[in-house]
Amino acid sequence: MAATKVQAPTPLGIEPSFGFGDRIGCATPGHLAALREAGGAIRGIFAQQSIREMTRTHRTAPEVMKAAVDALEAEGFSDIWSADADHLKTPDDVRVTMSAGFVFFTLDPSGSVDQQADSYSASELATKFEACKDSAPWLDTYRGKTVKFASGSIEFNEPTLRRAAVKYGKAIQATIELGRFVAEEAARQGKPFELELSVDETDQPTTPAEHYLIADQLRQAGVAIVSLAPRFEGDFEKGVDYKGDLASLEHSLGFHAEIAQELGPYKLSLHSGSDKISMYRLLSRATKGRFHVKTAGTSYLEALRVVARSDDALFRRIVDFSRGCYDRDKATYHVSATLADAPPQSEVADAIELERLYLERWEDVPAGKGFTAPGRQVLHCTFGSVMTDPELGPAVKGVLAGNQSAYDEVLRDHFVRHLDPLREG
Repeated sequence: MAATKVQAPTPLGIEPSFGFGDRIGCATPGHLAALREAGGAIRGIFAQQSIREMTRTHRTAPEVMKAAVDALEAEGFSDIWSADADHLKTPDDVRVTMSAGFVFFTLDPSGSVDQQADSYSASELATKFEACKDSAPWLDTYRGKTVKFASGSIEFNEPTLRRAAVKYGKAIQATIELGRFVAEEAARQGKPFELELSVDETDQPTTPAEHYLIADQLRQAGVAIVSLAPRFEGDFEKGVDYKGDLASLEHSLGFHAEIAQELGPYKLSLHSGSDKISMYRLLSRATKGRFHVKTAGTSYLEALRVVARSDDALFRRIVDFSRGCYDRDKATYHVSATLADAPPQSEVADAIELERLYLERWEDVPAGKGFTAPGRQVLHCTFGSVMTDPELGPAVKGVLAGNQSAYDEVLRDHFVRHLDPLREG
């Protein structure tokens, strides 16, 4: 196919969108094939990488952008698309990614969130509140207020407000400051931009009251968001399907979607969205198509599937290596798998069985469900260590370079299974 001039990344507004993270730099052809086949009205975000991921893979923002643009041009893609600078924490993060052409900026104030707020006793909460109440000057605005939605009522009583202040007060301030900086930097560079807020990286769910407070405070501060990622109920572990009560999740999604409509409208964003196939229809239906889903590590795992099917010896080395650094590398990820949950490769003679244990295979998965094999998490968390290893990283890239069409095909098949329920929902 003759190369064509691809459009520059552009803000997508509240159109449904899907983020195709590419940690290696050669996944875009397969991502695009899936979107063309099953995306419908869903827009693609083809350059998506966090500062953390770039650090771990030794890639730069311009390199991430160039890999996506070159692939889209080679595939003759002429539609609109976007580029997500994910999990930004500092002004320097913003400057670097904006200069590289990113237009979707995901603000991550998780360092300012009190992760233990939901477990404090009344006395502990009172002490914490006294220490941080200056970061929540909005308390009197909501005290005693009740907001009604179809899914339920939010009552801003004193315990709710104090816990929200302790948990998110400083994070709201940090978000407003960084959001205003993005706008200022965009004006300085003459670049378009849109903002997403991520508050999903917490142990406990974001309550409707907390969601309302966060979004309303951003609105009052003039920081417009196009997307917000709450911490939804249930478990959103890396590399595997959703764990939790789907009926309860459906009600919760509906409640959050009503808040997003009332205070926006903005999209609800699903982070750790890879492989959460059992809940995609619920998300699409609850939001009436105003959603963003973010994936990344699952494309790396599909790269390892190509390795497993092309070079059994290399795949076995990667399994050994990943097991060796899993306990260290998993520290920043929400996973539950232990090394005891998957056997060492030396105990599994059959190559197909080894793939089944560490990657799973679609023929073994019930319709409408995603992968659940614990071994996937061992490989998922260790991507940075593998890809920056002086022997394993180049070896993986070499296998992919020699089997690009196979990689394109497993990605197409993989993401069609993600996009179908989102489109149909």
